[in-house]
Amino acid sequence: MKVKKFSYIVVLMLIITLLGGCSKIDKLKVKTGLKNNDFEYMTQNKVEKIVIQSTRDERFKFIVTDKGTVKDLYKILSSAKRVPNKTELDPDYIFEIHENGDKVYKFNYVVGFQEKSIGNFYNDNGDSYQVSKRIDNDIIKNLSTLRKPRKFEELYYDILLKFIDDYGKEIDSSQKVGVNIDDDVEVAKYILSIDLQYFKERLNDKMPNAKVIEKNKEEFDTVINIRTYGYKTKVYKSIITVNDKKNNSETKYYVVCNNDDRGWSINITKEKPDNF
Repeated sequence: MKVKKFSYIVVLMLIITLLGGCSKIDKLKVKTGLKNNDFEYMTQNKVEKIVIQSTRDERFKFIVTDKGTVKDLYKILSSAKRVPNKTELDPDYIFEIHENGDKVYKFNYVVGFQEKSIGNFYNDNGDSYQVSKRIDNDIIKNLSTLRKPRKFEELYYDILLKFIDDYGKEIDSSQKVGVNIDDDVEVAKYILSIDLQYFKERLNDKMPNAKVIEKNKEEFDTVINIRTYGYKTKVYKSIITVNDKKNNSETKYYVVCNNDDRGWSINITKEKPDNF
């Protein structure tokens, strides 16, 4: 299949070269699904600004006015494939493309999601697109100057899974257990739906009666809360608190993680460490 696809692309590029002319090339790209015309307004100097807002941290927002960045975003969006369906994962970012005259085009974006015929960039009008990871690598990461812990998407969820390995037996398995990351405001901007979905699957393997809380904290008998209290690229600290509603009890656990050439070491203790 890969050979056939490569051959198809080679033939297509030869046809494009023979035809010549930008307009003919663009028309052929649209016809073959390599391009869409839905974002042409971005090439007409009508875009005043683009606002990129995290859905989990209202403080994490970018306002783009640079014409070069707008052009780069246009190239990515116009080469996106239009698809009939959108992902059911919660969006990580909201894109608002502000056109002169107060017109705003609003889209939801799920970072890193790549599945055939399912869009990760979509609006409420039924328009859905498969956008490449370049929108994250070339646009969002270039705009952000914040430094998160190394391999945060692995470390953060591994901490919670290690906690269940080390202390899960102390939790009543007959109760409904909820894992709450919604209130961890320090790292909310780094939580991505695709990573969270993978964590849910791993959590289910570790503790089948445990679920990730999604604005339904009141439904659970026991709540495992994680709250970040400091991080750098090589150091991470947090407190995990277990609230048992039935017994009206609260237990704290202290998390200290350090990164070296071998990766992250995760230490979880009931006693507060001296270096916390």
